Amino acid sequence: MTIDIAIINGTVLPMGGAKPIENGVVTITGGTITAVGPADEVDIRGARKVIDASLSAVMPGFCDSHTHIASNMLLRGLLEDVKLFEWLSTMWQLKKNFDPETLYWASLTGLVEMVKSGITTFNEHFDAYAVEPEIEALKRIPLRATLGYGFADRGLYAPITDWSWKTLNNFGDLVAKHHKTRDGLLQIGLSPHAPYSCGEEMYRLTREVADAYSVPIHTHLAEGTQEMAYMAENYGTSPVRWLESLGFLKGDITAAHCTQLDTEDMKILAAHDVKIGHCPCCNAKLNSGTMPLKCVLEHGITVGLATDGPASHNTLDMFQEMKFAGLIHKDKTNDVEFLKTHEILELATAQGAKAMNRPETGQLVPGMAADVIVVDLDKAHSLPVYDTAAALVYSSRADDVTHTIVNGRMLMEKRIVAGIDEAEIRREFRTRAHALRQRSLG
Repeated sequence: MTIDIAIINGTVLPMGGAKPIENGVVTITGGTITAVGPADEVDIRGARKVIDASLSAVMPGFCDSHTHIASNMLLRGLLEDVKLFEWLSTMWQLKKNFDPETLYWASLTGLVEMVKSGITTFNEHFDAYAVEPEIEALKRIPLRATLGYGFADRGLYAPITDWSWKTLNNFGDLVAKHHKTRDGLLQIGLSPHAPYSCGEEMYRLTREVADAYSVPIHTHLAEGTQEMAYMAENYGTSPVRWLESLGFLKGDITAAHCTQLDTEDMKILAAHDVKIGHCPCCNAKLNSGTMPLKCVLEHGITVGLATDGPASHNTLDMFQEMKFAGLIHKDKTNDVEFLKTHEILELATAQGAKAMNRPETGQLVPGMAADVIVVDLDKAHSLPVYDTAAALVYSSRADDVTHTIVNGRMLMEKRIVAGIDEAEIRREFRTRAHALRQRSLG
């Protein structure tokens, strides 16, 4: 068997519960991992390309289980220090003026940021704008992506009501065109925005469409106190209980945020195998609350770590997310032994993949997708490295990622992203973003 890529001399973290391998080797053929093990047990003779990962960690690429790329790239830093609903209102002033070309360059910029920070798989929730520009951008930077078409029919998002119903009613055409294409990298899904922006009929139809075409669902759920108050006033119950009453909840759902769960909500989510995309940084920033992660995990719910979008997190940096997750949950639980470093890494990789229903990735195991990153640990801010997991979670930064491989293809080598003019992308995006803000807000 021909080996296309052999990564040698690094500390390999396979994840999925497997122990780190000092002086480990990972081999890749085509889009698949073919071997993982100690150097004296893996034959790399004849490898077409060898990457020396000395003084580096070799691990699965990060799986970002909830984010918004194109829209939120254009909203980064636009409005700070306000509550969720007020923040959403200002964001909408720009969203209603989006155009395909601007979204294309925003998507490219977001993909560049993700590649350079080690994110190889992401779960995109399209909150009220066209998906096609990002599909085009993914032709140039082919990450593993699930793109959820966003729907809504009330409140702030009422202007997209007609588009939402039309798209839902014709979703089979989109499935035939895009789902599981590009060698399986691209999947599409259904993204009803939230219980405060979608009514009963829309959630019921979303469930029918998901069942008919076997596509995943990605929705915001129990995100903050304003949402809880809205649901109590209009439905007399919690968002989780309301969705259960509709027969909506199943294992194909990624529910983003879930900061406002009580014990009954957790039991319901666990019973239906609903997964959670956990976004601690943005939840803290918008004062949405901290998800009761310890209780959630005790209920057996699958949880993946996520950045949310750059509008509410400001970066697509899973290193920041990992560190903050460790800090906030130790503080909130008053338990420094909760959420150990290797567990945080699992949330960002193997569990993140499961949380977004992409089980083919997130681990370095023979037969799984070759989505691999190399992280340089020989940095002043990381040394000395007594424990690789601790260095990655609490010391490393996004720009320590030196190589990013997706489906066996080298997308970044020694910090250079292949096949693009990064300066051009930044320039086009910057120009179009400022023009959008000017015509939207003056």
